[in-house]
Amino acid sequence: MRHDSTNSPGFPWHPRRAGLWIAMGLALLGGLSACRRDPPADLVLHNGREPETIDPQLLTGQADGRIGGSLFEGLTRFDPVTASAIPGLAERWEISADGRVYDFRMRTNAAWSTGEPIVADDVAWSWRHAVDPRTAADYASQYFYLKQGEAIYTGKETNLSRLGVTADGPHRLRVELNHPTPFFLELLASRVFAVIPRGTLETHGDRWIRARPLPCSGPYQLDFWRVNDRIRLRRNPHYWDVAHVKSEVIDVLSGDSGHTALNLYLSGEVDFIVDKDMFPAELADTLRERPDFHRYDYLGAYFVRINCTRKPFDDPRVRRALALVVDRSRIVERITRMGEKPSDHLVPDGTGGYSPPAGLGRDVDAARRWLREAGFPDGRGFRTFEYTFNAESKLHEQIAVELQAMFREHLGIRMELRPLEWKSYLADMSGQNYDLMRSSWVGDYNDPNTFLDLFLSGGGNNRTGWKDPGYDRLVETANATADRAARFALLQAAESRLVRDGVPIIPLYSYVGFYALDTRRVAGVFPNLLDEHPFWSIERRKR
Repeated sequence: MRHDSTNSPGFPWHPRRAGLWIAMGLALLGGLSACRRDPPADLVLHNGREPETIDPQLLTGQADGRIGGSLFEGLTRFDPVTASAIPGLAERWEISADGRVYDFRMRTNAAWSTGEPIVADDVAWSWRHAVDPRTAADYASQYFYLKQGEAIYTGKETNLSRLGVTADGPHRLRVELNHPTPFFLELLASRVFAVIPRGTLETHGDRWIRARPLPCSGPYQLDFWRVNDRIRLRRNPHYWDVAHVKSEVIDVLSGDSGHTALNLYLSGEVDFIVDKDMFPAELADTLRERPDFHRYDYLGAYFVRINCTRKPFDDPRVRRALALVVDRSRIVERITRMGEKPSDHLVPDGTGGYSPPAGLGRDVDAARRWLREAGFPDGRGFRTFEYTFNAESKLHEQIAVELQAMFREHLGIRMELRPLEWKSYLADMSGQNYDLMRSSWVGDYNDPNTFLDLFLSGGGNNRTGWKDPGYDRLVETANATADRAARFALLQAAESRLVRDGVPIIPLYSYVGFYALDTRRVAGVFPNLLDEHPFWSIERRKR
């Protein structure tokens, strides 16, 4: 790794920053010891916590997605400036007049990192594998827009070849949808639609990602992965757009400590902190004033999941009571302090031109009435329950403490805190092994559906046990409605049903994006609504 002799990235020392250095000096020494074993990289990024997987069909987190999206590409990819869909492995496409059939023409120079050509049949096979229920892809519901996608995933259709995708020769792909889907091209840029190597998977099974060499379809190939240290990415020499991949070698560091990440950045050992969770909340006021710390709006929501299969949370009156006592303004003003917007609805304001409906708001008297109606006057008889959160972030713990105090003060109920390390946290979320759980979601495309389809009854990312056929019908009807105003009205009705009636979640606030980068040293990073910063566009400026 490169060592920069400057104290901070081009900005003079200031007394207000002295505390950062003193508090984090020891953590820096530990971080540097692991960073000098290899030749220097062209660019060093801090990506947040250790990825769980880089398999694009199985990953769910942002940290995982940034790596997976660098190694594997689909028909479209994200524009680094606007986060809109631009051509990827497909160089062009035609859409039928009714919006249901897409005819993709793939690039004749598309190739795996091992040199073999990528053809249309590779795409079709990858999609069939993703929607196969045996794969257990959490994002498989994104294939429900394709003909037979939902039927295959739910087991009603067992013939994978009936999925609405057909290879018509080596470079032509026909995709058939159930209904016009205005965000379909953006959807194709999401990781679960990336192309993966069939031969490698069939040879190595679930361990295919460990194969060496690993055939990659994206702008980078995997050089090595050292757990709790870094992942080294090397430019894919056979990538169709290799001429525009800015950096030859990128080191992607991981770790749970925001203080360590920040100190590595301040010392010049890291060029770019990508993950907003890597900034200590207690330093928010100081960091916001620095010119190299960039804040912007993006489509992310922070909320609490409620396990609707456990008593007493199977009663919507109880869930409403919990939601009604939450003081969201207190959370964003006292804890997060980055300008987040308190929200009692799920979809961030302005997503794709959509206006979310009002949620329950805050009404302590109404909350007490709902709890009394549910059989727990002043909290009597209400069992002690747990709030699960990932322990790596101090911010999540502070929010948990605030919620704990609100529930005790206003409802007379006792909540215990249950911090877990990241892997256990994810496992308990997937297995619905919790009472209440800290949660968040970042939109995969700029449309309200990217948030609302989470809570469909059969959705792999629902994870609350809440099922509402009326909600399902509203969302599904909206997705089949071409008129924009009528579609949004249906989605508003669905969201109201979610946050006011069923209440399997308690929305808290909409995110703001935040990253650390000196634009005089690093180019190719742009704020956008999806918080997408493709690695292929980023480079350290020449001096």
